[in-house]
Amino acid sequence: MSSADPLAPILAALEHGFGGTSDYDLNPDVVLAPGRNLRPAGVLVTVLGQGPETRVVLTKRSSALRHHPGQIAFPGGKQDASDPDIRATALREAREEIGLDPGTVEILCHLPRHETVTGFDVTPVLARVHAPFAPLPDRGEVAEVFDVPLAHLMDLGMYRVEKRRWKGDWRRYYAVPFGPYYIWGATARILRMMAVMAGRS
Repeated sequence: MSSADPLAPILAALEHGFGGTSDYDLNPDVVLAPGRNLRPAGVLVTVLGQGPETRVVLTKRSSALRHHPGQIAFPGGKQDASDPDIRATALREAREEIGLDPGTVEILCHLPRHETVTGFDVTPVLARVHAPFAPLPDRGEVAEVFDVPLAHLMDLGMYRVEKRRWKGDWRRYYAVPFGPYYIWGATARILRMMAVMAGRS
């Protein structure tokens, strides 16, 4: 990996230690139970290309899904008992959701974990694809597969704080819109964490 690799600052930041994030980061009045039971999940932060052409793969979830319909997300999901580790979870889900061949994927690192308001302990797995990638979305889960320039996502000026009602209370969250895509919530929070890491290396 060359010094011009835009992922290098993120990997360097991990060497110095970097804490996890939460959907509650912008909502300090929320009191979390110390013994809460979180379900492990893995998502694949899939990177295409090199240098200034580097892009990140995202999905738009099917509007027919029960949970988070129509939202922008990384390919991923909850860890199954048959998954040997969280990397296997992320790779399995990426293959099922967007048709990504795990044999073309180089796992770079685990990013700091993220707690969601829906009770998941999410491990983002940063990975680079080393072959041409033509998405094959599972239409039952994924309405669209698209990619966003990494430069856009690593610019903290692109992020804004917005709010909406969640179970009767106002909940604040990060959003990083790109064209017609409204990237928000846990996905935007994980991406913003990467941008902060890139600036601290």
